[in-house]
Order: sequence, then C-alpha cells, then structure tokens
Amino acid sequence: MKLLLDTHVWIWSHAAPERLPRRTLATVTSQKHELWLSPISIWEFQLLADRGRIRVQGGLTPAAWVRQALNRAPVRAASFTREVALRTREVRLEHDDPADRFLAATAAEYDLTLVTADERLLAGKGFKTLDAREEQSIRRSVLPQRMP
Repeated sequence: MKLLLDTHVWIWSHAAPERLPRRTLATVTSQKHELWLSPISIWEFQLLADRGRIRVQGGLTPAAWVRQALNRAPVRAASFTREVALRTREVRLEHDDPADRFLAATAAEYDLTLVTADERLLAGKGFKTLDAREEQSIRRSVLPQRMP
C-alpha cells in the first residue's frame, strides 16, 4: 500500500510513537508499504517549531531534525506539482486549511492513502484515508460524478 503520512503522523512516528495506535504504528513501520511525505509536511513542521507549538530536542534546529528524520526513515517525496495544485479545489473538505488541502490533493493525485488522525481530513471526500486515531480500516471517499 502507498501511504502519505500526515504531518502529525510523521512527527509522532519519530518523536512519540506511543501516540499512534499499535496497528497504525505497525503499518507505517512495515516494509510492505511505501511511505510518502509531502514537502508541505516539512514546511508545516518548521512553522510549528518556529511558533513554539512543538519543541525540537537534542539541540537540533528544525531543519536538522527533518534531515535526521528523513535519513533515519527514508520516504518517497510526493512532490508539489501543478496537478496537485489544481486538485486542491477538487477535494472536498469542510475547511480551507491550506496544508490540509495540499495533503488531500496530493493523496488524490498520487493515488495514496493519507494516514491521519485529523477528523476534518477523515471526513473529507475525493481521497483515501487511513484512520490513525483508532484501529480502523481504510476509508475511500469518492467525489460525485459531476462537480457542482
């Protein structure tokens, strides 16, 4: 399975794996699955660190932490492309958080399953999700045939 890690799932998998349900942790650490990361998650991580919402330990800068995490557990890059940008207006979310829109659009464009504990993303349509809050299975959200 090809999995796109939401920012918090990626951070938790490195800094606080106990926050992930056992099945989710097993899924994201399994060699059976391809892990993908959007550059939006790296940007979001740095914003959270800059704003003091997360603290980077070990005397590392946010950029150094990211590099270390990517070296320790390599992931595929889900590049931000024109097609992803166009998809941001096609996925259905109840909110307009830009990072969430980019992640949902990336999952849709690359046919990835977004691993998230964010209820707002889990309620979205037009992309696949894996619920990282509980021991649940993949949910596929489908867009209607015609866009209003």
